Amino acid sequence: MSSVASICIIPIFQDSINVRIDIRLLRAFVTLAEKGNYNKAAEALFLTQPALSKQIKMLEQKTGGQLFLRGRHGAVLTMVGRQLFAKAYELLKSHHDFLTYAREIQKGSTGKLVLGFGISSFKSTPVWINTFRQKFPDCDVVISQIASSVQARMLMEGELHAGFVRMPVTELLASRLINKENLVLAVPVAVDIDPTDLQRTLAIYPILCMDPAVSPCLAEQTTAFLRDNELIIEPISATNDIHSLLALIAGGNGLALLPASVENFLPVGVKLITLWGKQIIWNIGVAWNPKIDNQMRDEFLQIVTHYLP
Repeated sequence: MSSVASICIIPIFQDSINVRIDIRLLRAFVTLAEKGNYNKAAEALFLTQPALSKQIKMLEQKTGGQLFLRGRHGAVLTMVGRQLFAKAYELLKSHHDFLTYAREIQKGSTGKLVLGFGISSFKSTPVWINTFRQKFPDCDVVISQIASSVQARMLMEGELHAGFVRMPVTELLASRLINKENLVLAVPVAVDIDPTDLQRTLAIYPILCMDPAVSPCLAEQTTAFLRDNELIIEPISATNDIHSLLALIAGGNGLALLPASVENFLPVGVKLITLWGKQIIWNIGVAWNPKIDNQMRDEFLQIVTHYLP
């Protein structure tokens, strides 16, 4: 527990008598129980040993029982002390959590915004983040490329404030549709492709893909496109990130079926070919957990909504 000095009086009702206990006494009790030594506990609390002893004695007077046995091996909790320790620790943690929450409210625009995104949100997300940062320059924005299925779990557990995901999402999350996405064929600029004869093209050039464990949604869309168009080819898992995959294509190592949104960060040496045949189209949206309150997330969502039609 933090040793930062703070004063809080916690009322404890005992036999219909309201006993008020300074939070510092509980901190002294918990710290001594954890350290098992008066000298070490006093150092951790930035107190002198007599001052710590005085606080322990005051707490014993208020609780009506001896809390520690003091001997050659340091300070050992009595039976009463052991019974009170868990409750005291819980109260200290609640006090710490309360102060942390209060500081977050007071900080407002100096908080943190944690976002998840995928390949299909590369175009719009940077613009929205830039607008948000201009409005809230003191707010830390953390962005990570994460698979939609993982984002959904992180949103449920409060690890993400908002995520750009493949739709639909679980009914436990709120969401807003942003755009539709489809596959295109990424090829080296020097390669001439006949989009009407993909089977022949894919027989000549290997089709590369990202590791399905890293990008399961893209792997699913690729498999669906190949199946629906009766294309017999087995993609080769070549890399764990989209930029490395594009670099491999630019170097002439193969082709790849990718979301059309890659046009927003296409490197030199790669071009995109519109696919013929049965198309695979899916929805991209922004999702969040409505059961978790977060001021910065709500401000960011207002910006996103402003840009949407």
